[in-house]
Parts: sequence; structure tokens; C-alpha cells
Amino acid sequence: MSFVFYDTETTGTNRAFDQILQFGAIKTDHELREQERFEIRCRLLPYVVPAPGAIRTTGISVDQLADPGLPTHYEMVRAIKTKLEQWSPAVFVGHNSIDFDERLLRQALYKTLHHPYLTNSDGNCRLDSLRIARAVNLLEPGIFSVRVDEKKRPVFKLDQLAPDNGFRHVDAHDAIGDVQATIHICRLLSERAEARWSNFVRFSKKATVLDFSQEEEVFWLTDNYFGRDYCWMVTALGRNPDYDSQLLVFDLSHDPSELAALNHAELGARLTRRPKPVRTLQANACPCVVPYEDVSDHLRSQEPDVDTLRRRAARIRDDEAFVHRLIDAFMNSRETKEAPEYVEEQISSGLIPYEDQAVMAEFHEVPWSARAALLEHISDPRIQILGKRLLYTEAPEVMQPHDRSYYQAMLAKRLMGAEGPVPWLTLPQAIKDTDDLLTNSAGTEASLLKDLREYLAKRTEEAEAVVA
Repeated sequence: MSFVFYDTETTGTNRAFDQILQFGAIKTDHELREQERFEIRCRLLPYVVPAPGAIRTTGISVDQLADPGLPTHYEMVRAIKTKLEQWSPAVFVGHNSIDFDERLLRQALYKTLHHPYLTNSDGNCRLDSLRIARAVNLLEPGIFSVRVDEKKRPVFKLDQLAPDNGFRHVDAHDAIGDVQATIHICRLLSERAEARWSNFVRFSKKATVLDFSQEEEVFWLTDNYFGRDYCWMVTALGRNPDYDSQLLVFDLSHDPSELAALNHAELGARLTRRPKPVRTLQANACPCVVPYEDVSDHLRSQEPDVDTLRRRAARIRDDEAFVHRLIDAFMNSRETKEAPEYVEEQISSGLIPYEDQAVMAEFHEVPWSARAALLEHISDPRIQILGKRLLYTEAPEVMQPHDRSYYQAMLAKRLMGAEGPVPWLTLPQAIKDTDDLLTNSAGTEASLLKDLREYLAKRTEEAEAVVA
């Protein structure tokens, strides 16, 4: 299978409300040899405010943000979707992509009325080089040269990890430059720890992870919390009843007999305390799972002996009633989350109805003048909201005058935060943030931020005129 390495440069780090400004991708064969590359930029959406810190990092200028010669956000997403579908099926790889870049890509597809889960459907699967590098450094220290921060935590930021391991990273925070750096890290891994690389590629497939977890009585799970890497010896309990791709596992450093003796309330309370006996494993999100035998004696020595581990695993697997109690207690111990208020945050609030998906597919094939009528056939309120906003940003001339005026006013209020605290960046807050950064900036960076401040001030005047 081919690999597709990709990266994004964005207006900020808010995965629900920021947007992609630059997308870069390189397709390779199974030996990581480049076959094709793709890169595209777009201009800023009229209702998104760029974060000054992100602009300082990426070096994207105001002229680029508003360049009329660049594609619109919608046009960019259409081009990305077309290219990635041409390259599919593939293993999609990025550095911190599962927690960030992929979230932005999914949002971009969702907000433009496309199926959002492109990278892990229709035969596609995914890896994350950040997660792999962390796991390998824990399992086999010395494969990578890794610096540590002031708290003695290993640093895996791409702009430091890649240069520290022989990559001339002159284009850091440029999408294609970061893609090349990611490929370099994965090539090093495939050369220096071929078995590890093959193992992670194998587990990029959800079905393989689920089969492995059922076949292996005990196995290792690695993960990262607050900058530190951990490794646990676990056995599978079963799938999350509410989320088919999530597996619940039991940490075998705990004696299951002690938990089995607890009543339901006591068991639920125990599962919320640390160290937690029950953990989650995302089978479709590059879980770092390793067979028991494939770790160092040093790591194995930190766990109970293998006979104790296997005895505990058997104690769990042979007691179906206890497994059900554990799963039930875990599900009941989770905090209840309030339903998300804003449409951007509702991407996971249920599948889009099949009938709506058919209308969405037609939406992209007809002239803009015909798309407003199509939206009337959509039943999902999320898609209706996003579709009407898309019409306004791409072709306001096809809307009825009162609808056009409504969206102009609504988006101006959104930019100003006129209705109270909001989870996205507003123009007043962005100006304040820019002023704060300017106090410690000089040279090219200061010039970039001054231009940004003038741009933000101009947009503020325009928005205030509409709101007034």
C-alpha cells in the first residue's frame, strides 16, 4: 500500500474554529520513495480571525491572507479532496496529525459539505509519526537523538527532532517542508528499527488491532500524558458499547481479584482514581501496541512476572460477569459532557443521514444558483447551517437579499464577539494579542505583526460598521 504524508499550516490551534491556509502532501511507495507531491494555499475565510502567534510562527503575510489570486477555502478543499481520493487507498501519515492536522482536515471537509472521515474510510488508514517516535524512544532508546526540555521531558517537536537526526530543516512550518521532515523521520525508523516500523504499519489497520488484542492474552500499550511517555501491560476487556473503534483494556499491574471484591459503587469510584485499572485504546488511531516479548528486559522487569500477568489476564477473561461489571462501571464513571453549542463542534454529533449525503454530493455538481434550493432538501440542521454559510462566503449574489443581509450581520457580530464570550478568536482579542507580541518583537517578525495589526484594525472598522 502507498503512504500519503501530509501537513497543514493554519490560522491557529483551535481545531474546531481555525482553518487551513496551506496544505502539502507527498505520496510514496511502500519503501517511502516519493512518487508525487501536491501543495495548495487558500485565502482567509471572511469569518475567521488569524491568531497572531500562528502568523508569527508560519510567517504568512497579510498579503497572502487576502490574496485574491489564491483559491477560496472551498476551492482548496475541493482540490485536496480530489487529490487524496486519487491517491487512495493509502496509509495517511503526519507528525501529530491525528490530534491536530487531521482534525483541521476533517473540519474543512465537514464545513464544505463533504464526508469528513476521508483518511480512515474506504480502505484508508492512518499513522502518526509523533506517536511512533515517542513509542520507539521508550521501547528502544537510542534509535533517535532526542533532546530534553527544562523539566527533563523528551522533545519530539518536528522542527527539533528532524534536525537533531540529520534533516536539514530549512523550511520548518512550511507544509511541504514539514512533510519532507516527517518522511525523513519515518525512513530513519524503517532503517534503524525495521521490525518496529513494520509493526506500526500493520497496526494502522483497525481490524488488525482488534484481532491482535483478542489473540494476545497480554500485550504492551504505550501512550503519552503531559509530555511523558508510559508503557502498560494490558489485556483486552472488550469494545466501548458507545464507540465501536475504542477498545477497553485492563492494566495488569493491578490485581483483578481485589477489584472483583468491590461492589458496584466502589468499583466505579476506583476506576476514576489513579493509577487507573481500565484504559482506552483507539483501534483506528495508530495505537502503539506491542507483543509482550518485543520489549526490553528492563521494561519487563518493571511489571509483575509473566506468570502473574498471565494468571491475572486469565482471571479476567474467564469471568465474563466481571468483565461486564468493569465495562459497565467504566461507562458510568465517565463525566457527562454537555451537547456542543456551535455547529463546528457538532461534527461528531451523529452520522449525516444517507439521504442528505446524496444531496450533498449533488450540491457540488450544480451551479451555485441551484445550490440554495438543494439545501432545502437537507434534513440535518448542521448541514443546513453550514451550507447556507458556505453559500454566503462563496456566492452571496445567489442568495435572497434578506438572507445575504442576515449573514453579513451575523458574521460581523461573530468577528467582534458582540454577543458575549465565544470559543473562537475575535478581532478585539486578536488585536490585544498582537500588541502583546509586538512588545518583544523586532525586525522581520515585528514588521509582520505590525502589518497584521493594521489589517485587523481595518477589519474591525468594517465589522463595527455592519454591527452598528
